[in-house]
Amino acid sequence: MERRTIAPRPGWQQTVEAQGLIYPLTRYPDDSLRPYWDESAHYVFSLPEVEALEETVEELHRMCLAAAEHIVATNRFADLGITDPRVAGAVAEAWRRRAELPAVYGRFDLRYDGAGPAKLLEYNADTPTSLVEAASPQWFWMEDRFPGADQWNSLHERLVAAWREQARLLPPGSPLHFAHSADDELGEDLMTVAYLKETAEQAGLATDWISMEEIGWDPLSGRFVDNGLHFIRAIFKLYPWEWLTTDRFAGHVLDTLDNGGGTGSTLWIEPAWKMLLSNKALLAILWELYPGHPNLLPAHLDGPRDLAAGPGYVAKPLLGREGAGVTVHPPGTQAAVREEPCCYQALAPLPAFDGNHVVLGAWVVGDEAAGLGIRESSGLVTDEYARFVPHVIL
Repeated sequence: MERRTIAPRPGWQQTVEAQGLIYPLTRYPDDSLRPYWDESAHYVFSLPEVEALEETVEELHRMCLAAAEHIVATNRFADLGITDPRVAGAVAEAWRRRAELPAVYGRFDLRYDGAGPAKLLEYNADTPTSLVEAASPQWFWMEDRFPGADQWNSLHERLVAAWREQARLLPPGSPLHFAHSADDELGEDLMTVAYLKETAEQAGLATDWISMEEIGWDPLSGRFVDNGLHFIRAIFKLYPWEWLTTDRFAGHVLDTLDNGGGTGSTLWIEPAWKMLLSNKALLAILWELYPGHPNLLPAHLDGPRDLAAGPGYVAKPLLGREGAGVTVHPPGTQAAVREEPCCYQALAPLPAFDGNHVVLGAWVVGDEAAGLGIRESSGLVTDEYARFVPHVIL
């Protein structure tokens, strides 16, 4: 693993925008615009490195599924902050019927420096973004700059194959709706959903489009409907389950939830069992089940314990995105338990390449490793100001 600088392509911004990355710039607090898509640098990997990372990712995914089974079997929903019995019951039933419920994709965030084993930082298993840039502009950048090279990137083909495989699980005779929140100002969620919709269409699925705010409720039929008052029988949503089960329509969602076998009226993708994997409590449960595993960091739910003395720790809210609420506590910091439920994970500072702190976003489609996206940040927390940097295998 090596970071190399390179001159950006002339007209790079217009190029990546035409490829679906309509948010190539980030607005900073000083009102300046700086590249989010940063092709002034790239990372180089060897093929054996990537093959080893693929094996690591698929092993981590299997471990996460085993942890989900443990949570359901031992009724540890409270550790995830799931205290509503109806929600817990829906998640448990979805898990038991997971063979009948389509699950599409997820993203592991890994600490990796090219030397020691990759370490799991978190699993974004419900509503992961940065998919568009990893799948499309990154690939075309490689073809422009390094023709004949390779990249850890089979995202597009695997997504199309996944939708084709899952078509048999979808209710027949109606389109698969795709939804994102209209509150998305940057367009990242919009383009992620648009890209996934495109891959579903390439798999031969009939699709339709709607925003979460436009979904209607028909009290006469007791069903969710679209703008044309057609029943929504299956829907992919880039909208977290913790919102879906707590907003004012939550009761209707749970009442009409199709957990497989046609027992309800609306099939939601990702399925409700993804709540077991998209929660930071998973990190602590993994450490309980696989203590000392080379790809895990020590993590606890009841406080930092001995992590405060060394190696330090990071406190992460159980639910959160883009580093929101994450606090870093160096070695020797006095241990402190936060009021909100958190996961306390051993501090493993992101490696710095030319002063840039890098995190690997390793993608899973279905149960298989499918690609890599790299983000750089100025600080130790990968936040909303992180930059996406392409990679190549040489």
